[in-house]
Amino acid sequence: MSVRSSSQAKLLLSTFFSFSVISSLSAAPTKDTGADPDKSRGKDIHASGRAGRKTPPQANGRAAAPSRSASSISRPAPEAHAAPEAIIVTGTHAGNRRVYDSVSPISVISSQALMQTGQVNLIDAIVKLDPSITAQQVGKGGASLASTLRMRGLSPNEVLVLVDGKRRHTTATISTSSGPEKGSSGVDLNMIATSAVDHIEVLRDGAAAMYGSDAIAGVINIVLKKRTTGFSASAQTGANAYNGDGWQTQINLGYGLTFGNNGYFRVDGQYMHTDHMIPPTYDVGAKTYHFPPTSNHITSTPEETRGNIVLSFGTDLTEGIQGYGNILYTHRHNEAYENYRYPNALPQLYPDGYSPIETNDENDYSATLGLKGNRFFGWTWDLSTTYGADNSRIGTVNSANVDLYQNTGSTPTSMMDTRYNLAQWTNNFDIKKEFNIARTVPVTVAAGAEHRLETYQLWAGDVASYLLGGAQGYGGLMPSNAGKWGRDIWAGYLDGDFHFTKNWEVDFAGRFEHYTDGSGNTETGKVSTRYNITRRVAIRGTFSNGFEAPTLLQEHFSSTNTSVTSASALLSPNSPGGRYLGGQALKPERSTSAEGGIIIEPINRLHMSADVYQINIRDRIYVGGSTYGQAAEEAITLSGAALPTTVSPQQVSAFYFANVGSTRTQGLDIRSDYSYVSRRFGTFTPSLSLSLTRTRLQHVNTDANGNPYLNEQTAAYLTTTSPRSKIILQLHWHYHDWDATIRQTRYGETSDMLTYEDQTPASATCKGQPLAYSNVCWSKFTNTPAWLTELEVGYRPIPVLHVAIGANNIFNVRPRKVPLDVNYRGASPYDLNLSGIPFTGGYYYGRVDLTL
Repeated sequence: MSVRSSSQAKLLLSTFFSFSVISSLSAAPTKDTGADPDKSRGKDIHASGRAGRKTPPQANGRAAAPSRSASSISRPAPEAHAAPEAIIVTGTHAGNRRVYDSVSPISVISSQALMQTGQVNLIDAIVKLDPSITAQQVGKGGASLASTLRMRGLSPNEVLVLVDGKRRHTTATISTSSGPEKGSSGVDLNMIATSAVDHIEVLRDGAAAMYGSDAIAGVINIVLKKRTTGFSASAQTGANAYNGDGWQTQINLGYGLTFGNNGYFRVDGQYMHTDHMIPPTYDVGAKTYHFPPTSNHITSTPEETRGNIVLSFGTDLTEGIQGYGNILYTHRHNEAYENYRYPNALPQLYPDGYSPIETNDENDYSATLGLKGNRFFGWTWDLSTTYGADNSRIGTVNSANVDLYQNTGSTPTSMMDTRYNLAQWTNNFDIKKEFNIARTVPVTVAAGAEHRLETYQLWAGDVASYLLGGAQGYGGLMPSNAGKWGRDIWAGYLDGDFHFTKNWEVDFAGRFEHYTDGSGNTETGKVSTRYNITRRVAIRGTFSNGFEAPTLLQEHFSSTNTSVTSASALLSPNSPGGRYLGGQALKPERSTSAEGGIIIEPINRLHMSADVYQINIRDRIYVGGSTYGQAAEEAITLSGAALPTTVSPQQVSAFYFANVGSTRTQGLDIRSDYSYVSRRFGTFTPSLSLSLTRTRLQHVNTDANGNPYLNEQTAAYLTTTSPRSKIILQLHWHYHDWDATIRQTRYGETSDMLTYEDQTPASATCKGQPLAYSNVCWSKFTNTPAWLTELEVGYRPIPVLHVAIGANNIFNVRPRKVPLDVNYRGASPYDLNLSGIPFTGGYYYGRVDLTL
């Protein structure tokens, strides 16, 4: 057989295996070890290390970085895809660890791969590249003002985010809209400039014993660019081609330099603006007033303007001691439509009706300073401090306080509804040493201590925003809702990584944490092992437990939201209204996880892995005690709030957060990638990945009054609103000055229990109650699977310039529309609680990249 025929056979073989077993996504450039981590610009390097293979260290203990000429930046050779895979730092304290050497499943996403998704938000880019990660669709007013992600279908609160290995603070915004993310306040990754990211390491494994609480589902470590020198710039613009709206514009600027023996400084700035994307809707009530039925824009993306700046710096201070740090700042302003109010709502001010707009002015910032060295009695050490905060000012414009106008004859139309701030100050001291036991067993021992101070503060809104029913769209927080809370968390950990034989590795980790606010003490542990059967086949497994303390937001946030005829109130479980409904003090979540997998490299440059897992979580924190009608009104009154007179008592609901029960999440992750080099046709790097997941309720807890916390609807939010499966098939091609990426993503089935709305026939009943707005009967809605197609084609006319055009969701695939009897006023045609297929449809864009 000829060499060419053999290569073609290998390509066919790789494609066959990829549909069966799928492994790592795009590997990142080599970890920053003094060489330029961005020398891979213009290509998407994939892993090629064999199972169990280690990289020989240099004299300084760091992995040898492949040398590349300057010309490779602009005109990478096809062979560049066969470069060694990225060195990882997440999920291990051992040095020179590569993706396929890991004892736990981990993926690495390169900056190039992020850029080639065509997304202007970091969360959206990650969702395009990792099937274990999903994000809820935007829309429905305030829920769209912040974005978080989920891993393996679990809550955003159960995913830990690190930046350069240091804990990232969470958003100060808590999700209060119905759906699977209700009550969550995870990390908003969109507040980090995508252009400043060197690569992202995604650890799909419970790691609470290593990193602390929040790491039940996994860990995302964002590694910033550091030693990337020179000037870079890019600009992208695009829109929804099928609607003609949703224009997005993004501009990125960056500059980096190195100095001295080991000094570096880099600054990256990003500006982004996006308009509303409003899908076609039909408000059935608008025709009564002879207005366009498309006047209700409640189902839409927010208008957003965001500016980011990121600084990274470091240098040798003295022999053996290096200083380092980073500063991140983001300002964001966004506006989201609320339901359209008809002309009869307040004709004196709005004779043509009006749509209140909820606004958010947000400042998010963090700073890390650290010292590290290698001369502490033979131990390497790292001392760091990180302070981060998120501050939001929520308001409403084009609004009114209807009852205030009826009583006084005047009302403001623009109000400040509330302001809230969340801050985290984290201090770490870590030490590590590598040595041999009896000269035969290599060991890496790591230990550390952490102190974290968390504070959360709420401010009351303008008086008009909460008095007599408050502002339309978003009722302001009352003085009784306001307050300041805080807690200290003290922690220590010990980790030992043992290579008992050449092929067998075992990692033990234990952690102790103490919370000063009543969550108490916790001990978590983790045991991971890996055995290399041959140089091409290895198996691995992990058993661990985890701990997730209630967030300060879950314990203390409360608010009341009103629409045209309905109202819902989130009450603190310890408030008078919360206790009236059966609320109890929140307890921590506790988890037990088990995982096992196999890693295979059947031929050179073809990698495959399959990992099965099970995550049991007891006392999960979610919305509980959902109450409707008169009891809900009484609970709201006990909390000191009043509802507008336009609200129908039948459409009033109240709820609080509770430890609702226990769940079991089971799943399978299968991944594969291959690198094929053809001197005639260029470099082909296909990769496929699959995530299967299923969550089931194991037990439902009861409130203080003996009532179950969950009903059919809220149980569905926890168990069936995430896709049962997600498949990503991707092919990247590079030849001379041309490159292209095509991606096919399949979102599996999701289902939800929807509330019967105002268009349900008045005569319809269920269990002796009217079917409309029933709290005992719901309509099951299933979103069928769908494929989304994405394509980007790029060309480099000169070495320093790269241009690209692309399309996301080329064929404008959208979710199924819900039936009319569960479509509020006809203006909510999609079920926004289901993660997966976006309602925004096709998006087309162009981008220009400049590197000097």
